[in-house]
This record gives sequence, C-alpha cells and structure tokens, in this order.
Amino acid sequence: MKILFGNKKEDLLSRLKKQDPAAQKVFYEQNVKKFLSVGKSYIIDLYQAEDCIIKAFCKIFKNIEAFRGDGNLEGWARRIVVNECLNFIKSHKTVFYIDDINPSFMVEVLEDEITVDFDAQELLNQLPDAYRMVFNLYVLEGYSHQEISDTLQISLAVSKTQLFRAKEKLRVLYLQQQKTMKNEHAQR
Repeated sequence: MKILFGNKKEDLLSRLKKQDPAAQKVFYEQNVKKFLSVGKSYIIDLYQAEDCIIKAFCKIFKNIEAFRGDGNLEGWARRIVVNECLNFIKSHKTVFYIDDINPSFMVEVLEDEITVDFDAQELLNQLPDAYRMVFNLYVLEGYSHQEISDTLQISLAVSKTQLFRAKEKLRVLYLQQQKTMKNEHAQR
C-alpha cells in the first residue's frame, strides 16, 4: 500500500521496517479499532484488552522484520494481537478445559424463537474463558482444531468439546436474551 509521506509516496511496509514513526502512526490508526474489537472478543475487561492491544502493537513494530510478505500485513498483525490476548489470559487466569460432553447440556432451538435482534458481544462475554478462547479461535480466526490444540496446549478432543459446549452455551444464552427482550417489549 502506497501512502503519502511528506512529498513522496512510499510503501507502508518498507517505512515500517525502517521503524518510521509516521508509518507506525498510520498503521496504528488504520488498525487500532479492528484490533481492539478482536481483543475485546477474548478479554472482557476493556482496560485489559487495551493493554494487550498496545503490547501487540509494540511487538508488531519491534518484529516487523519477521514479516516476509506471505499473506497480508494486517492478517500477520492480527495473529500477534490474538496471541497477545491468549498469553494475557494464560498468565492472569486459570482456565479449565473439560473434555467430556454432557448430553444434558444440549438445547434445541425452535426456528420461531429466533430473531435477528441480539447483542453477539454480550453473549460472547458471558462464555467461560475456555469456551470463549476456543470459540473465537475456531469461528473468528479460522484456526483448525489442530492449531487450537497446539496454541492452547490442549488435546484435539478438548478443543472439539470446548467448541461444542461454547455453541450450546451460546444457544442457551441467546434464548435467554431473546426471552428477556420479548418481556421488555411486552412491558412497553
């Protein structure tokens, strides 16, 4: 991507590799909102999510030479953001992974109960950390169960179980949210 720096257009990546503060500012401004959104999908507390994003940007700028141009820069940087969030969670919280599937946890969703009016981030925030991490990595980041297993140092079975449970928990939370919204509408 060519950006105007001073009087001449230069490639943003080459300027970032030269540790140019103006290029770093441009990259930061282009991506901070997206990356904060990613951070908040892993870490509920806004201030902790912001800290992780700042650390991620520092790592991005410090390690920009490691980017070889395979894929796009934003995707490479996003992976650093995700890893920074996962490292924060691992270092600040105890996350328990349960590897057995409890059939009583399954809930059937009836089509007539589904509406399009819901707050997805609120639902994700209510998931236990282990469920949310696996769900986000699989659904939002596109990781395979093997990549999740390697990243979180859990077995494939645990990864699959956590995803299953996250989906079931989200289904329950969604139905509860819809019921609450219907009740609030009825009271008006």
